[in-house]
Amino acid sequence: MREWWRDAVIYQIYPRSFQDDDGDGIGDLRGITRRLPHIAALGVDCIWLSPIFTSPQKDMGYDVSDYKDIDPLFGTLADFDALIGRAHELGLKVITDQVLSHTSDQHPWFRQSRASRDNERADWYVWADPLPDGSPPTNWHSHFGGPAWEYDPQRGQYYLHNFLAAQPDLNFHNAEVVDAVLDVCRFWLDRGLDGFRLDTVNYYFHDAQLRSNPPAQKRPQVMALDLYGMQDNIYNKTRPENLGFIQRLRSLTDQYDNVMMVGEVGELGRRSIQIMGEYTDGNSRLHMAYSFAMLGNDFTAGHFRQCIEGFHRDAPDGHPKWSFSNHDVQRHVTRWADHAVSDSHIARLACAMLMSFEGTIGIYQGEELGLTETVLTFDELTDPPALRYWPAVKGRDGCRTPMVWEGDKRNAGFSDGQPWLPVKEPQARLSVDRQEADSGSILHFYKRAIAFRKAQPALTAGDTTFIDLPEPILAFRRKSDGQQITCVFNLSKEPHVIKLMGSADLCGPYHAEFDGSELMLPGNGFAYLQHDKDLSFSV
Repeated sequence: MREWWRDAVIYQIYPRSFQDDDGDGIGDLRGITRRLPHIAALGVDCIWLSPIFTSPQKDMGYDVSDYKDIDPLFGTLADFDALIGRAHELGLKVITDQVLSHTSDQHPWFRQSRASRDNERADWYVWADPLPDGSPPTNWHSHFGGPAWEYDPQRGQYYLHNFLAAQPDLNFHNAEVVDAVLDVCRFWLDRGLDGFRLDTVNYYFHDAQLRSNPPAQKRPQVMALDLYGMQDNIYNKTRPENLGFIQRLRSLTDQYDNVMMVGEVGELGRRSIQIMGEYTDGNSRLHMAYSFAMLGNDFTAGHFRQCIEGFHRDAPDGHPKWSFSNHDVQRHVTRWADHAVSDSHIARLACAMLMSFEGTIGIYQGEELGLTETVLTFDELTDPPALRYWPAVKGRDGCRTPMVWEGDKRNAGFSDGQPWLPVKEPQARLSVDRQEADSGSILHFYKRAIAFRKAQPALTAGDTTFIDLPEPILAFRRKSDGQQITCVFNLSKEPHVIKLMGSADLCGPYHAEFDGSELMLPGNGFAYLQHDKDLSFSV
Protein backbone atom coordinates (compact mmCIF):
# COMPACT_ATOMS: atom_id res chain seq x y z
CA MET A 1 0.00 0.00 0.00
CA ARG A 2 1.35 3.44 -0.96
CA GLU A 3 2.19 5.59 2.06
CA TRP A 4 -0.02 8.67 2.57
CA TRP A 5 2.87 11.11 2.51
CA ARG A 6 4.29 10.19 -0.89
CA ASP A 7 1.83 12.33 -2.86
CA ALA A 8 0.55 14.51 -0.01
CA VAL A 9 -0.01 18.24 -0.07
CA ILE A 10 1.26 19.74 3.21
CA TYR A 11 0.02 23.13 4.44
CA GLN A 12 2.44 25.09 6.61
CA ILE A 13 0.98 27.13 9.47
CA TYR A 14 3.03 29.89 11.08
CA PRO A 15 1.22 29.87 14.46
CA ARG A 16 2.06 33.44 15.46
CA SER A 17 0.28 34.69 12.35
CA PHE A 18 -2.57 32.32 11.64
CA GLN A 19 -5.42 33.21 14.04
CA ASP A 20 -5.42 34.99 17.39
CA ASP A 21 -8.40 33.96 19.53
CA ASP A 22 -7.32 35.36 22.91
CA GLY A 23 -6.78 38.95 21.74
CA ASP A 24 -3.09 39.36 22.58
CA GLY A 25 -2.12 39.99 18.96
CA ILE A 26 -0.31 36.66 18.56
CA GLY A 27 -1.87 33.62 16.95
CA ASP A 28 -2.67 30.62 19.14
CA LEU A 29 -3.64 26.96 19.03
CA ARG A 30 -7.33 27.58 19.66
CA GLY A 31 -7.35 29.98 16.75
CA ILE A 32 -5.71 27.39 14.52
CA THR A 33 -8.24 24.77 15.60
CA ARG A 34 -11.12 27.12 14.75
CA ARG A 35 -9.73 27.74 11.27
CA LEU A 36 -8.94 24.11 10.41
CA PRO A 37 -12.05 23.73 8.20
CA HIS A 38 -10.54 26.29 5.81
CA ILE A 39 -7.46 24.12 5.42
CA ALA A 40 -9.46 20.91 5.08
CA ALA A 41 -11.61 22.53 2.36
CA LEU A 42 -8.48 23.13 0.28
CA GLY A 43 -8.11 19.37 -0.07
CA VAL A 44 -4.67 19.14 1.55
CA ASP A 45 -3.57 16.13 3.58
CA CYS A 46 -1.47 17.48 6.42
CA ILE A 47 -0.60 20.60 8.40
CA TRP A 48 2.88 21.54 9.55
CA LEU A 49 3.07 23.76 12.61
CA SER A 50 6.11 25.98 13.01
CA PRO A 51 7.47 25.90 16.61
CA ILE A 52 4.92 26.11 19.42
CA PHE A 53 7.17 25.00 22.30
CA THR A 54 8.21 27.03 25.34
CA SER A 55 10.63 29.69 24.21
CA PRO A 56 11.96 33.19 25.02
CA GLN A 57 11.00 33.94 21.38
CA LYS A 58 14.36 35.48 20.49
CA ASP A 59 14.02 33.74 17.11
CA MET A 60 10.24 33.34 17.12
CA GLY A 61 10.22 29.92 18.76
CA TYR A 62 13.25 28.43 17.05
CA ASP A 63 15.00 28.90 20.41
CA VAL A 64 13.36 26.22 22.55
CA SER A 65 13.67 26.34 26.34
CA ASP A 66 11.36 23.37 27.07
CA TYR A 67 10.91 20.69 24.42
CA LYS A 68 7.99 19.03 26.21
CA ASP A 69 5.58 21.90 26.78
CA ILE A 70 3.62 24.48 24.82
CA ASP A 71 4.55 28.14 25.07
CA PRO A 72 1.82 30.06 26.94
CA LEU A 73 1.67 32.44 23.96
CA PHE A 74 0.05 29.62 22.01
CA GLY A 75 -1.89 27.79 24.72
CA THR A 76 -1.52 24.56 26.64
CA LEU A 77 -0.88 20.88 26.07
CA ALA A 78 -4.64 20.40 26.33
CA ASP A 79 -5.11 22.91 23.49
CA PHE A 80 -2.54 20.98 21.47
CA ASP A 81 -4.34 17.68 22.07
CA ALA A 82 -7.63 19.30 21.04
CA LEU A 83 -6.04 20.59 17.84
CA ILE A 84 -4.78 17.14 16.91
CA GLY A 85 -8.18 15.62 17.67
CA ARG A 86 -10.03 18.14 15.50
CA ALA A 87 -7.52 17.84 12.66
CA HIS A 88 -7.88 14.09 12.63
CA GLU A 89 -11.69 14.44 12.56
CA LEU A 90 -11.26 16.55 9.42
CA GLY A 91 -8.93 14.01 7.83
CA LEU A 92 -5.78 16.08 8.36
CA LYS A 93 -2.46 14.75 9.61
CA VAL A 94 -0.41 16.98 11.93
CA ILE A 95 3.35 17.42 12.05
CA THR A 96 5.34 19.92 14.10
CA ASP A 97 8.71 21.56 13.79
CA GLN A 98 11.39 19.83 15.83
CA VAL A 99 14.35 22.15 16.43
CA LEU A 100 16.92 19.60 17.53
CA SER A 101 20.24 21.09 16.45
CA HIS A 102 20.19 23.83 19.09
CA THR A 103 18.23 25.06 22.11
CA SER A 104 17.62 28.39 23.78
CA ASP A 105 20.34 29.62 26.13
CA GLN A 106 17.53 29.59 28.73
CA HIS A 107 17.05 25.82 28.43
CA PRO A 108 17.90 24.05 31.73
CA TRP A 109 20.37 21.87 29.83
CA PHE A 110 22.41 24.88 28.74
CA ARG A 111 22.16 26.66 32.07
CA GLN A 112 23.69 23.61 33.72
CA SER A 113 26.25 23.09 30.94
CA ARG A 114 27.65 26.62 31.16
CA ALA A 115 27.90 26.52 34.99
CA SER A 116 31.16 24.54 35.02
CA ARG A 117 33.38 22.24 32.99
CA ASP A 118 32.70 19.17 35.12
CA ASN A 119 28.93 18.95 35.71
CA GLU A 120 26.67 16.22 34.30
CA ARG A 121 25.83 18.23 31.18
CA ALA A 122 29.15 20.02 30.73
CA ASP A 123 29.66 18.30 27.38
CA TRP A 124 26.06 18.60 26.11
CA TYR A 125 26.91 21.66 24.02
CA VAL A 126 29.84 22.48 21.74
CA TRP A 127 32.46 24.14 23.97
CA ALA A 128 36.02 24.96 22.98
CA ASP A 129 38.96 26.91 24.35
CA PRO A 130 40.01 30.19 22.72
CA LEU A 131 42.98 30.17 20.40
CA PRO A 132 46.20 31.48 21.98
CA ASP A 133 45.35 35.02 20.88
CA GLY A 134 41.86 34.77 22.40
CA SER A 135 40.05 34.49 19.08
CA PRO A 136 37.34 31.87 18.37
CA PRO A 137 38.33 28.21 17.82
CA THR A 138 37.41 28.25 14.11
CA ASN A 139 36.52 30.74 11.39
CA TRP A 140 32.90 29.54 11.15
CA HIS A 141 30.21 32.17 10.64
CA SER A 142 26.74 32.46 12.11
CA HIS A 143 23.81 32.73 9.71
CA PHE A 144 22.65 35.79 11.61
CA GLY A 145 25.94 37.67 11.35
CA GLY A 146 29.31 37.57 13.06
CA PRO A 147 31.28 34.55 14.32
CA ALA A 148 29.48 31.31 15.13
CA TRP A 149 31.18 31.35 18.53
CA GLU A 150 30.25 33.24 21.71
CA TYR A 151 32.71 33.62 24.57
CA ASP A 152 31.34 32.65 27.99
CA PRO A 153 33.47 34.03 30.86
CA GLN A 154 31.87 31.67 33.37
CA ARG A 155 33.53 28.68 31.69
CA GLY A 156 36.32 30.62 30.02
CA GLN A 157 35.38 28.97 26.73
CA TYR A 158 33.51 29.63 23.54
CA TYR A 159 30.26 27.87 22.63
CA LEU A 160 29.01 27.24 19.10
CA HIS A 161 25.85 28.84 17.70
CA ASN A 162 25.01 28.56 14.02
CA PHE A 163 22.28 31.15 14.46
CA LEU A 164 21.77 33.64 17.32
CA ALA A 165 24.12 33.64 20.30
CA ALA A 166 20.95 32.81 22.26
CA GLN A 167 20.73 29.51 20.32
CA PRO A 168 23.67 27.33 21.45
CA ASP A 169 24.27 24.17 19.43
CA LEU A 170 23.87 20.78 21.07
CA ASN A 171 26.82 18.39 20.94
CA PHE A 172 25.55 15.36 19.04
CA HIS A 173 28.90 13.62 19.51
CA ASN A 174 27.65 13.02 23.07
CA ALA A 175 25.50 9.86 23.21
CA GLU A 176 23.48 11.25 26.12
CA VAL A 177 22.40 14.21 23.98
CA VAL A 178 21.24 11.88 21.22
CA ASP A 179 19.23 9.82 23.70
CA ALA A 180 17.65 12.97 25.18
CA VAL A 181 16.65 14.26 21.76
CA LEU A 182 15.12 10.92 20.79
CA ASP A 183 13.15 10.97 24.04
CA VAL A 184 11.72 14.36 23.07
CA CYS A 185 10.56 12.98 19.73
CA ARG A 186 9.00 9.96 21.43
CA PHE A 187 7.07 12.26 23.79
CA TRP A 188 5.26 13.96 20.91
CA LEU A 189 4.65 10.80 18.91
CA ASP A 190 3.01 9.30 21.98
CA ARG A 191 0.59 12.26 21.99
CA GLY A 192 -0.65 11.29 18.54
CA LEU A 193 1.54 13.46 16.32
CA ASP A 194 1.85 12.21 12.74
CA GLY A 195 5.46 13.20 12.23
CA PHE A 196 8.05 15.95 12.23
CA ARG A 197 9.47 18.71 10.11
CA LEU A 198 13.13 18.63 11.15
CA ASP A 199 14.67 22.08 11.25
CA THR A 200 18.20 22.40 9.81
CA VAL A 201 18.46 18.62 9.51
CA ASN A 202 22.03 18.67 8.17
CA TYR A 203 23.37 20.77 11.09
CA TYR A 204 23.27 18.26 13.93
CA PHE A 205 26.95 17.27 13.88
CA HIS A 206 30.00 19.51 13.67
CA ASP A 207 33.55 18.53 12.83
CA ALA A 208 34.97 17.01 16.03
CA GLN A 209 38.45 18.26 15.12
CA LEU A 210 37.17 21.85 14.84
CA ARG A 211 38.79 22.52 11.48
CA SER A 212 38.20 25.90 9.88
CA ASN A 213 36.28 26.10 6.61
CA PRO A 214 38.06 26.94 3.36
CA PRO A 215 36.89 29.95 1.32
CA ALA A 216 34.06 29.43 -1.11
CA GLN A 217 36.24 30.63 -4.00
CA LYS A 218 39.92 30.13 -4.71
CA ARG A 219 40.57 33.75 -5.58
CA PRO A 220 39.67 36.55 -3.16
CA GLN A 221 36.22 38.06 -3.49
CA VAL A 222 34.83 41.44 -2.54
CA MET A 223 33.34 41.48 0.94
CA ALA A 224 29.88 39.92 0.66
CA LEU A 225 26.81 40.86 2.64
CA ASP A 226 26.39 37.18 3.50
CA LEU A 227 29.62 36.25 5.27
CA TYR A 228 28.34 32.70 5.74
CA GLY A 229 28.29 32.26 1.97
CA MET A 230 31.92 33.28 1.66
CA GLN A 231 32.99 29.91 3.05
CA ASP A 232 32.68 26.37 1.79
CA ASN A 233 30.79 25.18 4.87
CA ILE A 234 32.12 21.64 5.01
CA TYR A 235 33.12 21.39 8.68
CA ASN A 236 30.23 23.07 10.47
CA LYS A 237 27.40 21.04 8.89
CA THR A 238 26.52 18.02 6.70
CA ARG A 239 29.02 15.83 8.48
CA PRO A 240 29.00 12.06 7.76
CA GLU A 241 27.96 11.25 11.33
CA ASN A 242 24.64 12.97 10.64
CA LEU A 243 23.34 9.99 8.70
CA GLY A 244 23.76 7.68 11.68
CA PHE A 245 21.57 9.91 13.83
CA ILE A 246 18.94 10.16 11.08
CA GLN A 247 18.84 6.38 10.93
CA ARG A 248 18.18 6.27 14.68
CA LEU A 249 15.35 8.78 14.22
CA ARG A 250 13.90 6.60 11.45
CA SER A 251 14.09 3.54 13.69
CA LEU A 252 12.08 5.44 16.28
CA THR A 253 9.39 6.64 13.89
CA ASP A 254 9.10 3.16 12.38
CA GLN A 255 7.72 2.02 15.74
CA TYR A 256 4.59 4.09 15.01
CA ASP A 257 1.97 3.71 12.27
CA ASN A 258 1.87 6.16 9.35
CA VAL A 259 4.44 8.56 10.81
CA MET A 260 6.79 10.50 8.56
CA MET A 261 9.72 12.91 8.80
CA VAL A 262 10.57 15.71 6.38
CA GLY A 263 13.95 17.35 6.78
CA GLU A 264 14.91 20.91 5.93
CA VAL A 265 18.26 20.84 4.15
CA GLY A 266 20.07 24.08 4.89
CA GLU A 267 22.16 24.39 1.74
CA LEU A 268 22.05 26.18 -1.59
CA GLY A 269 22.55 25.24 -5.21
CA ARG A 270 23.22 21.83 -6.70
CA ARG A 271 24.62 20.53 -3.42
CA SER A 272 21.22 20.95 -1.76
CA ILE A 273 19.59 18.56 -4.24
CA GLN A 274 22.38 16.03 -3.66
CA ILE A 275 21.89 16.18 0.12
CA MET A 276 18.13 15.78 -0.29
CA GLY A 277 18.76 12.58 -2.20
CA GLU A 278 21.42 11.31 0.18
CA TYR A 279 19.27 11.93 3.25
CA THR A 280 16.17 10.19 1.82
CA ASP A 281 17.84 7.29 0.03
CA GLY A 282 16.31 3.89 0.83
CA ASN A 283 14.07 3.04 3.78
CA SER A 284 16.33 3.78 6.74
CA ARG A 285 16.71 7.57 6.54
CA LEU A 286 14.28 10.49 6.19
CA HIS A 287 10.98 9.85 4.49
CA MET A 288 11.52 13.03 2.49
CA ALA A 289 13.48 16.26 2.43
CA TYR A 290 13.31 19.73 0.94
CA SER A 291 15.84 22.45 0.36
CA PHE A 292 15.93 26.08 -0.69
CA ALA A 293 16.50 25.10 -4.31
CA MET A 294 13.06 26.35 -5.43
CA LEU A 295 12.81 29.09 -2.81
CA GLY A 296 15.10 31.51 -4.60
CA ASN A 297 14.93 33.97 -7.48
CA ASP A 298 15.80 31.56 -10.30
CA PHE A 299 12.63 31.27 -12.39
CA THR A 300 13.79 29.42 -15.48
CA ALA A 301 12.70 26.17 -17.05
CA GLY A 302 16.28 24.94 -16.86
CA HIS A 303 16.45 25.51 -13.13
CA PHE A 304 13.24 23.63 -12.31
CA ARG A 305 14.24 20.81 -14.63
CA GLN A 306 17.68 20.57 -13.07
CA CYS A 307 16.18 20.35 -9.57
CA ILE A 308 13.63 17.64 -10.35
CA GLU A 309 15.60 15.64 -12.92
CA GLY A 310 18.77 15.89 -10.87
CA PHE A 311 17.10 14.62 -7.72
CA HIS A 312 15.54 11.56 -9.34
CA ARG A 313 18.72 10.78 -11.28
CA ASP A 314 20.96 10.87 -8.22
CA ALA A 315 18.52 9.36 -5.71
CA PRO A 316 16.13 6.98 -7.50
CA ASP A 317 15.07 5.56 -4.13
CA GLY A 318 14.80 8.96 -2.42
CA HIS A 319 11.76 11.19 -2.06
CA PRO A 320 11.54 15.00 -2.46
CA LYS A 321 9.22 17.67 -1.12
CA TRP A 322 8.86 20.73 -3.33
CA SER A 323 7.63 24.18 -2.32
CA PHE A 324 7.90 27.75 -3.56
CA SER A 325 7.37 29.70 -0.32
CA ASN A 326 7.76 29.34 3.44
CA HIS A 327 8.38 31.41 6.56
CA ASP A 328 12.04 32.06 5.69
CA VAL A 329 11.82 33.55 2.20
CA GLN A 330 10.07 36.31 0.31
CA ARG A 331 6.65 35.19 -0.94
CA HIS A 332 6.99 33.85 -4.46
CA VAL A 333 4.31 36.09 -6.01
CA THR A 334 6.57 39.03 -5.15
CA ARG A 335 9.85 37.18 -5.66
CA TRP A 336 9.00 36.29 -9.27
CA ALA A 337 7.17 39.53 -10.12
CA ASP A 338 9.63 40.36 -12.93
CA HIS A 339 8.33 37.33 -14.82
CA ALA A 340 4.64 38.02 -14.16
CA VAL A 341 1.89 39.44 -16.32
CA SER A 342 0.24 40.23 -12.96
CA ASP A 343 0.23 38.93 -9.40
CA SER A 344 -2.79 36.75 -10.08
CA HIS A 345 -1.24 35.32 -13.25
CA ILE A 346 1.99 34.27 -11.53
CA ALA A 347 0.02 32.90 -8.54
CA ARG A 348 -2.00 30.59 -10.80
CA LEU A 349 1.00 29.56 -12.88
CA ALA A 350 2.99 28.71 -9.74
CA CYS A 351 0.11 26.66 -8.34
CA ALA A 352 -0.36 24.74 -11.59
CA MET A 353 3.38 24.01 -11.74
CA LEU A 354 3.67 22.92 -8.15
CA MET A 355 0.70 20.56 -8.34
CA SER A 356 2.26 18.83 -11.33
CA PHE A 357 5.62 18.03 -9.71
CA GLU A 358 6.60 14.50 -8.76
CA GLY A 359 6.90 14.12 -5.00
CA THR A 360 5.28 15.68 -1.96
CA ILE A 361 4.03 19.27 -2.23
CA GLY A 362 4.23 22.04 0.38
CA ILE A 363 2.24 25.27 0.46
CA TYR A 364 2.62 28.11 2.95
CA GLN A 365 -0.31 29.85 4.61
CA GLY A 366 -1.67 32.62 2.42
CA GLU A 367 -0.17 31.11 -0.71
CA GLU A 368 -3.66 29.89 -1.58
CA LEU A 369 -4.77 33.55 -1.58
CA GLY A 370 -1.93 34.75 -3.79
CA LEU A 371 -0.56 36.89 -0.96
CA THR A 372 2.30 39.21 -1.76
CA GLU A 373 5.17 40.19 0.50
CA THR A 374 4.17 42.86 3.03
CA VAL A 375 6.25 46.03 2.81
CA LEU A 376 7.37 47.02 6.32
CA THR A 377 9.19 49.97 7.82
CA PHE A 378 12.11 49.57 10.20
CA ASP A 379 10.00 50.32 13.29
CA GLU A 380 7.66 47.45 12.37
CA LEU A 381 10.40 44.79 12.20
CA THR A 382 10.99 41.92 14.63
CA ASP A 383 13.38 39.64 12.71
CA PRO A 384 16.95 39.62 14.17
CA PRO A 385 18.89 39.68 10.85
CA ALA A 386 16.83 42.62 9.57
CA LEU A 387 17.21 44.56 12.81
CA ARG A 388 20.98 44.08 12.56
CA TYR A 389 21.55 44.72 8.86
CA TRP A 390 18.69 46.96 7.72
CA PRO A 391 18.23 48.24 5.02
CA ALA A 392 20.49 45.86 3.10
CA VAL A 393 18.64 42.92 4.66
CA LYS A 394 14.86 43.19 4.77
CA GLY A 395 14.46 40.04 6.86
CA ARG A 396 11.64 37.53 7.01
CA ASP A 397 8.86 39.57 8.61
CA GLY A 398 7.32 40.46 5.25
CA CYS A 399 6.25 36.86 4.62
CA ARG A 400 5.16 36.32 8.24
CA THR A 401 2.44 38.95 8.56
CA PRO A 402 -0.98 37.66 9.70
CA MET A 403 -3.44 35.66 7.63
CA VAL A 404 -6.32 37.69 6.24
CA TRP A 405 -9.72 36.17 6.93
CA GLU A 406 -12.41 38.86 6.72
CA GLY A 407 -11.47 41.84 4.58
CA ASP A 408 -13.74 44.39 6.26
CA LYS A 409 -12.93 43.47 9.87
CA ARG A 410 -10.24 44.92 12.08
CA ASN A 411 -6.89 43.35 11.23
CA ALA A 412 -8.73 41.37 8.53
CA GLY A 413 -10.18 39.11 11.23
CA PHE A 414 -6.83 37.92 12.54
CA SER A 415 -7.05 39.57 15.98
CA ASP A 416 -9.11 41.98 18.06
CA GLY A 417 -5.86 43.21 19.62
CA GLN A 418 -2.75 44.86 18.25
CA PRO A 419 -1.10 42.24 15.97
CA TRP A 420 2.57 41.48 16.44
CA LEU A 421 3.09 42.38 12.78
CA PRO A 422 0.75 44.72 10.91
CA VAL A 423 -2.01 43.75 8.51
CA LYS A 424 -1.92 46.07 5.50
CA GLU A 425 -4.42 46.81 2.77
CA PRO A 426 -2.69 45.00 -0.15
CA GLN A 427 -3.00 41.77 1.83
CA ALA A 428 -6.39 42.48 3.43
CA ARG A 429 -8.08 42.88 0.07
CA LEU A 430 -7.13 39.27 -0.76
CA SER A 431 -8.99 37.93 2.30
CA VAL A 432 -10.49 34.46 2.53
CA ASP A 433 -14.10 35.66 2.71
CA ARG A 434 -13.79 37.79 -0.41
CA GLN A 435 -12.16 34.99 -2.37
CA GLU A 436 -14.66 32.39 -1.17
CA ALA A 437 -17.40 34.57 -2.68
CA ASP A 438 -15.61 34.74 -6.04
CA SER A 439 -15.57 31.47 -8.00
CA GLY A 440 -12.79 32.84 -10.19
CA SER A 441 -10.46 33.66 -7.29
CA ILE A 442 -7.00 32.29 -6.65
CA LEU A 443 -8.40 30.43 -3.63
CA HIS A 444 -10.86 28.50 -5.77
CA PHE A 445 -8.11 27.89 -8.33
CA TYR A 446 -6.01 26.22 -5.61
CA LYS A 447 -8.92 24.02 -4.63
CA ARG A 448 -9.46 22.94 -8.24
CA ALA A 449 -5.76 22.35 -8.86
CA ILE A 450 -5.31 20.26 -5.70
CA ALA A 451 -8.43 18.21 -6.49
CA PHE A 452 -7.23 17.66 -10.07
CA ARG A 453 -3.81 16.51 -8.88
CA LYS A 454 -5.34 14.02 -6.47
CA ALA A 455 -7.69 12.60 -9.11
CA GLN A 456 -4.92 11.82 -11.62
CA PRO A 457 -2.73 8.76 -11.04
CA ALA A 458 -0.15 10.22 -13.42
CA LEU A 459 0.26 13.31 -11.20
CA THR A 460 0.26 11.53 -7.85
CA ALA A 461 2.42 8.54 -8.69
CA GLY A 462 3.68 8.90 -12.26
CA ASP A 463 7.28 9.09 -13.39
CA THR A 464 8.57 12.33 -14.92
CA THR A 465 10.17 12.69 -18.35
CA PHE A 466 11.22 16.17 -19.46
CA ILE A 467 10.63 17.46 -22.98
CA ASP A 468 13.35 19.46 -24.72
CA LEU A 469 11.86 22.86 -25.44
CA PRO A 470 13.69 26.20 -25.32
CA GLU A 471 13.32 28.77 -22.55
CA PRO A 472 10.96 29.97 -21.22
CA ILE A 473 8.91 26.78 -21.71
CA LEU A 474 8.97 24.09 -19.03
CA ALA A 475 7.42 20.85 -20.24
CA PHE A 476 7.38 17.28 -19.00
CA ARG A 477 5.32 14.13 -19.16
CA ARG A 478 3.96 12.37 -16.08
CA LYS A 479 3.12 8.74 -16.75
CA SER A 480 1.62 5.96 -14.66
CA ASP A 481 -0.21 2.76 -15.52
CA GLY A 482 -2.93 3.64 -17.98
CA GLN A 483 -2.48 7.43 -17.97
CA GLN A 484 -0.20 10.04 -19.53
CA ILE A 485 -0.41 13.78 -18.84
CA THR A 486 1.95 16.31 -20.40
CA CYS A 487 2.37 19.52 -18.41
CA VAL A 488 3.43 22.70 -20.24
CA PHE A 489 4.22 26.07 -18.62
CA ASN A 490 5.17 29.46 -20.04
CA LEU A 491 7.53 31.09 -17.54
CA SER A 492 7.44 34.51 -19.21
CA LYS A 493 5.15 37.47 -19.83
CA GLU A 494 5.24 36.93 -23.60
CA PRO A 495 2.90 34.57 -25.47
CA HIS A 496 4.34 31.44 -27.10
CA VAL A 497 2.98 28.94 -29.59
CA ILE A 498 4.02 25.28 -29.51
CA LYS A 499 3.35 22.89 -32.38
CA LEU A 500 2.15 19.46 -31.38
CA MET A 501 2.15 16.13 -33.21
CA GLY A 502 -0.30 13.56 -31.86
CA SER A 503 -3.73 13.39 -30.34
CA ALA A 504 -4.36 15.04 -26.97
CA ASP A 505 -7.04 16.83 -24.97
CA LEU A 506 -6.83 19.72 -22.54
CA CYS A 507 -7.70 18.65 -19.01
CA GLY A 508 -7.81 20.11 -15.54
CA PRO A 509 -7.17 23.81 -14.92
CA TYR A 510 -5.48 25.56 -17.83
CA HIS A 511 -4.71 29.00 -19.26
CA ALA A 512 -4.14 28.22 -22.93
CA GLU A 513 -5.84 27.51 -26.26
CA PHE A 514 -5.43 24.30 -28.22
CA ASP A 515 -6.72 23.63 -31.74
CA GLY A 516 -5.42 20.09 -32.05
CA SER A 517 -2.09 20.99 -33.59
CA GLU A 518 -0.98 24.22 -31.89
CA LEU A 519 -0.89 25.02 -28.19
CA MET A 520 -1.17 28.77 -27.69
CA LEU A 521 0.19 29.86 -24.32
CA PRO A 522 -0.39 33.47 -23.27
CA GLY A 523 2.00 35.13 -20.85
CA ASN A 524 2.20 32.91 -17.74
CA GLY A 525 0.02 30.40 -19.57
CA PHE A 526 -0.11 26.70 -18.76
CA ALA A 527 -1.82 23.51 -19.86
CA TYR A 528 -2.29 19.88 -18.91
CA LEU A 529 -2.68 17.58 -21.93
CA GLN A 530 -4.01 14.05 -21.56
CA HIS A 531 -3.07 11.54 -24.25
CA ASP A 532 -2.67 7.83 -24.93
CA LYS A 533 0.50 7.95 -27.00
CA ASP A 534 3.63 10.06 -26.69
CA LEU A 535 3.45 13.52 -28.20
CA SER A 536 6.05 15.43 -30.23
CA PHE A 537 6.58 19.16 -29.71
CA SER A 538 8.33 21.96 -31.59
CA VAL A 539 8.37 25.74 -31.52
